[in-house]
Amino acid sequence: MRIALRLAAFAATLCLVATAHAQGSYPSQNVKIIVPFAAGGPTDTMARLIAQKLSESLGKQFYVENVPGAGGNIGMAQVAKAPPDGHTLLLVSSSVVVNPSLYEKVPYDINKDLAPVTLAGSSPNILVVHSSVPVKTVKELADYVKANPGKVSFATPGFGTTASLAAENFKYALKLDIQPVPFNGAGPALNAVVAGQVPIGVMALPPTAPHVKAGTLRALALTTEKRMEILPDVPTMAEAGVPGDQVSDVMQAVFAPGGTPRPIIDLLQKEIAKAVNAPDVKAKLDTLGFDAIADTPDQFAQRIKVEVPKWAKVIENAKIEKVK
Repeated sequence: MRIALRLAAFAATLCLVATAHAQGSYPSQNVKIIVPFAAGGPTDTMARLIAQKLSESLGKQFYVENVPGAGGNIGMAQVAKAPPDGHTLLLVSSSVVVNPSLYEKVPYDINKDLAPVTLAGSSPNILVVHSSVPVKTVKELADYVKANPGKVSFATPGFGTTASLAAENFKYALKLDIQPVPFNGAGPALNAVVAGQVPIGVMALPPTAPHVKAGTLRALALTTEKRMEILPDVPTMAEAGVPGDQVSDVMQAVFAPGGTPRPIIDLLQKEIAKAVNAPDVKAKLDTLGFDAIADTPDQFAQRIKVEVPKWAKVIENAKIEKVK
């Protein structure tokens, strides 16, 4: 019996030594960062900026692989099923916290299959109208829509995006009869509102702000807790009198496979924080309209616990059918 216990203890010690050695030599090979969307978008851009910095600081090649499809679920599933050794990572948008409620089935459990590393950065959404729309405030917009029930539409970057859900949340809070027009991406949605084809838009701030400054679009409210320096005269939804929790943003989040050792998670968070706060990267993020955040794994985990039920409630209130 004693011999068996000693052998078991010896085996456990060897396992701990091997684990410590593996963590101490991380990364031991090139690291793949999966972006579950097509190349060229903001998430892809963020991933490539971070990958370059991590390659420089950790001595191995960090490279981006785009795995688009099913609203990001295909790429997220690949990371969820990858070995938990830190050599496969995920950089994803807010779809990671929206999809569990938007799809009937998702190929990952956000609480078990994905380990939060950090919220690298984020950007708010903004409510705008074409300059020809005769409103200057949210209240005037609400009165305008109520005077034209079922005749007014709003553009969003696509089904299931936080901009789309923020629009539904806004619509529900003010009991507005307004029709969504989802586009295939932020660019087409923004172009439609700028051209006056759709009178109202809810979309990410970065590509929209220049049009607000140029006067082509009129900004009515931001989905932030406080005003933004880039548009100091634009109120928050709360300041504009919209009830309920209207705060929403476009997340740029980093995950590892569930079960990845905490020392690896902590190392990655530390290096990503350095990366997004490096002057050259920060300047690029400012151009894109993203704030560098790089919170701790625990802080990010708490954020996820809030975001998942929040968007589930919005989807329920909007009576959005789950994607099968």
